Amino acid sequence: MSHDTIDTLLTEDRVFPPSESFAAQANVNDPEIYARAAADRQAYWANWASQLRWMEPWHTVSDWQLPYAKWFIGGRLNACDNCVDRHVDEGRGDKVAFIAEGEPGDVRTFTYAEVKTHVSRLGNALKAMGVAKGDRVCLYMPMGPELCFAMLACARIGAAHSVVFGGFSAESLHERITDAGAKLVVTADGSWRNGKVVPLKEITDAALAKGAPSVTGVLVYERVGEPSGNVPDYNRGAWHEGRDQWWHDVVDAQSDDCPCEPMDAEDLLYILYTSGSTGKPKGIMHTTGGYLTGVYATAQWVFDLKDSDIYWCTADCGWVTGHSYVVYGPMANGVTQVLYEGSPAVPDKDRFWRIIERHRVTILYTAPTAIRMFMQWGEEYPNRCDLSSLRLLGSVGEPINPEAWMWYRRVIGGERCPIVDTWWQTETGAIMITPLPGISGTKPGSATRPFPGVAATLMNEEGQELNLDSGDPEGTGGILALTEPWPSMLRGIWGDPERYQQTYWSRFPGKYFPGDGCKVDGDGSYWLLGRVDDIMLVSGHNISTMEVESALVAHEAVAEAAVIGKQHAIKGQAIAAFVILRASHRVDPTSPEGEARIAELKAWVAAKIGAIARPDDIYISADLPKTRSGKIMRRLLRDVAEGRALGDTTTLADPNVVASLKTQYEEKEG
Repeated sequence: MSHDTIDTLLTEDRVFPPSESFAAQANVNDPEIYARAAADRQAYWANWASQLRWMEPWHTVSDWQLPYAKWFIGGRLNACDNCVDRHVDEGRGDKVAFIAEGEPGDVRTFTYAEVKTHVSRLGNALKAMGVAKGDRVCLYMPMGPELCFAMLACARIGAAHSVVFGGFSAESLHERITDAGAKLVVTADGSWRNGKVVPLKEITDAALAKGAPSVTGVLVYERVGEPSGNVPDYNRGAWHEGRDQWWHDVVDAQSDDCPCEPMDAEDLLYILYTSGSTGKPKGIMHTTGGYLTGVYATAQWVFDLKDSDIYWCTADCGWVTGHSYVVYGPMANGVTQVLYEGSPAVPDKDRFWRIIERHRVTILYTAPTAIRMFMQWGEEYPNRCDLSSLRLLGSVGEPINPEAWMWYRRVIGGERCPIVDTWWQTETGAIMITPLPGISGTKPGSATRPFPGVAATLMNEEGQELNLDSGDPEGTGGILALTEPWPSMLRGIWGDPERYQQTYWSRFPGKYFPGDGCKVDGDGSYWLLGRVDDIMLVSGHNISTMEVESALVAHEAVAEAAVIGKQHAIKGQAIAAFVILRASHRVDPTSPEGEARIAELKAWVAAKIGAIARPDDIYISADLPKTRSGKIMRRLLRDVAEGRALGDTTTLADPNVVASLKTQYEEKEG
């Protein structure tokens, strides 16, 4: 085994080609599209851009001055115009844009014409509150249509939005408001989550109390209303006269005539903060023309969008998936989509499947974390519901374990729905590596190949490009790099050009470094292995945390697993695993049965991968420490496994989880 590349020990031979009927109706079913796009990337992307509505044409497709790209130079357009007005003007105003379901069970629908009215009034309200082209507006709101309206209203008037996930703390919100220099904060009195109210206005007040000199006003949407017999008590925050204004007082009184501001293709559309492994969050900058082109193209081809589809991306708009594949990509394609505000377990663990049944959802795009959670809950919940309307499934957010992929295909997709397992990042703006469902033979756990017009390769740790056509049936392992600029790429980090250069362009000069390990198999399919810092060096062997997690989840008793490397005096790193057992296999980890289960799982991993991958420690937990977006906080698991004081737990959905794991560690070390 090579020590200077990332090797994957787990193999997967199952392949699922598209059915003849699916391929026949697919938006793209010609495999030659990859070669045609590669032959002339500029013409290929220009063709996509030409399908949007431009106020002024561009004169140059792109200009690449490492590390900065410009696309569709000289062109002017408006993202809101392309997502809303264009459809109304072309006679599709009566088409439903949103079916919005709240956690309490309320359902509202909005046509594209109605969205235009709401967004126009909100755009005028923002201007009335002093927002002008080039200003930044912070959005801290529930996941509902009003958040989408607010994003589109900012785009309409030329202000850049900075959406902050509604589960973040006052400290995190304050940091993002001040870094962006936001002029206005748009929030709500509260949002629903797990049957409780998240007091967004109170949190906003606490954030602004820390000092935010750029903020001149706060616009508050009344989502929850006054506490009453059927609404839990919550603190809706203090009212600051002269600063705070109610949405219904300001927005509803506005004219619905709000012209779309012509924006240069390279004008800033939004800032979205993504956490770094160290230091303050990075304000990723996306501009208008190239970003909209990228998400329009990928949404249409990856999800095979049809006029008749009912599309549901379960992501919150606080994350890039909600920007690209709830608002801008699907709406540029004029799709009808479902929005859902709350928890998948309220009032019962079949809530997602009831939504699909009720609204006849045809396309579902969700995260591996959610899929593994559904696996843990059991098949009884989806089996209660009619999921026959589904025709395509998607996965996003992290590499998906092969067994979770197979469960998704079998239980949710009825073994008839193609699965598009997508790799991309906040920074890339749009999907980069993905199946095309009318062409690709999909493999459990593989994102297959780069989207047409995207160029990728693998590098070794010394910065040398690897040969992906070596003929080795086991494939080639290395570090992923993107070799050509693409329209939706980030344009920098807000206020920190040096960090942009250092983070993404210094590791492999001339190539974009996304930070992920990857394998390309003998068929040319890409297998994402997780962050490079999630590669463990065990006795000189590189082992991906993802492959050990996949082996554990393949055991019938395991619902979910998280793996980290811990310091080891002899091996350099040892493997520590944290597992959630399925309900029917749960045991007390301190009992003889629990000890037997742990020994069984260690042996299982050794048998599946090899003795080198046998975990030194396995901890059985009722849950894993996750952020409110569902991402596992491996940093905290590392703190537990190495017996350190716990780091910051403020962004966890349930801080008690990591405390119980720490207690288990201390009892074990005793």
